Amino acid sequence: MLLETFSQERDELILVFANHVTDELLHAPFFIKATLRANFTCLSFPDKFDRARRNSVNLFAGFYGEIVVSVKVFLNERAFVVGFDNNTSLVFKMYGNRSNIIGFDAQGQVTDLFNNKLVTDQNLSLSQFDREIDQSFDAYISNGMNHQMQFPTFGKLINGYLQDFLAKETDPVIRWATIQKVIEDLDANRFYIVKHELVPKLVLMPLGEVIDTYTDPIDAINAFYYAFIRLTGIESEKAEIIRILNKRLQQTESYLDNTFKKLVQLEEAIRNDEIANIIMANLHQIPSRANQVELYDFYRDQPILIKLKKDLSPQKNAEGYYRKSKNEKIETDRLNDSLAAREVDKLKIQEHLEVIDKIDLLRELRAYIKSNGLVGNPNTSVVAASDLFKKVEYNGYTILIGRNAKNNDLLTKQYAHKEDLWLHARDVSGSHVVIKHQAGKKFPSLVIERAAELAAFYSKRKNDSLCPVIVTPKKYVRKLKGMAEGAVIVDKEDVVMVVARGE
Repeated sequence: MLLETFSQERDELILVFANHVTDELLHAPFFIKATLRANFTCLSFPDKFDRARRNSVNLFAGFYGEIVVSVKVFLNERAFVVGFDNNTSLVFKMYGNRSNIIGFDAQGQVTDLFNNKLVTDQNLSLSQFDREIDQSFDAYISNGMNHQMQFPTFGKLINGYLQDFLAKETDPVIRWATIQKVIEDLDANRFYIVKHELVPKLVLMPLGEVIDTYTDPIDAINAFYYAFIRLTGIESEKAEIIRILNKRLQQTESYLDNTFKKLVQLEEAIRNDEIANIIMANLHQIPSRANQVELYDFYRDQPILIKLKKDLSPQKNAEGYYRKSKNEKIETDRLNDSLAAREVDKLKIQEHLEVIDKIDLLRELRAYIKSNGLVGNPNTSVVAASDLFKKVEYNGYTILIGRNAKNNDLLTKQYAHKEDLWLHARDVSGSHVVIKHQAGKKFPSLVIERAAELAAFYSKRKNDSLCPVIVTPKKYVRKLKGMAEGAVIVDKEDVVMVVARGE
């Protein structure tokens, strides 16, 4: 039965179970220690636990004395439920920084939350935890050979291993056999503590530097818990900055891959200037007020179906395609510029990782983080601007974009310097946009125009034909005490007119 649940440290809950109690003596006691921090979620199972006399708070009191009748892991979910004889239950929702322990009544409605800040958990129901997923080979093919959609609980290390293994394999049968072999290994009842990015991880496959191997899950998770909490000083701060840099590296590589695919699509597609030339060469064959027309494509020696605006003459339709062609070239140039800038970013991140890996002194690590702009308080998590805001590289300049009102304040007040250029769509709500200043250089007009397009796109004017955008050095932007989130006063401004255009 459950005897008591209490918390005496923030983000930590102790649950005490026993067969019965005689004269305050617990018979066959069983303890669960749930650690639900934002950066570390783990259960551990100590042999005993002495409750402190002070700073200890009872929680889930309505479950005291209830007898446990079942423990069930939810289907395809990182959560499990402890069921009691009166049909109430406790759900352990192990969702990383959104982890929680939730009490449900006999009707399956939420009665208690350990972390009350996760207000959306109030609306959960027991019935929604089990996830029926078709995990057949046919479903794998229909999902575009994306195993993550079928096996959502694999986790980062397993997915990373499979991604590397399957990167060059196109045969779906071989890919599927590899995934099934991984599933077989995961079911082998072996538990590994490995070191990944200097941090211990508990996994079901020997991925990375193996520290210990276990066959008992309780022994394994207890050893993992103690291995993690022993991280202090240089190890923990180095692990955190490596985690952040690896995340940035992954995002950069993903951006490079997606941008390269866009360029290939643009290069392989029929260009707008070619369509315009085909129209001009066949003006006499185009009927008036036609929505589309099939003409001879002399570039490819085959027919081509061309869409037209019926209210325009053939010549005007051709002019429209010529205009699109100019934008097409601008887009291609922009993508090439972004690729070049992101490649530089990638090399810088890799250099940072190599240098940080060799640092052994905490003072040296903090000095390196500060001198290289890896912004953050050395006593807390280190967060780079690109992890907080949308980031666009254009013609060698960095453009940062706020994600919401609170994020706008953070960008303008803490991450923008007085010489940076600040932009915002005029007279409407929208994102704050900042172009980072480069010493000794004037902001190029093309960069200002591109940032203004982004400011227009991330505003209430994104669908206007033309949008006025405020452009001013950040030193002319002020925020008075008591002003709403995202609201500022601009003392001096210029305005540019642009068409809204996203990333």
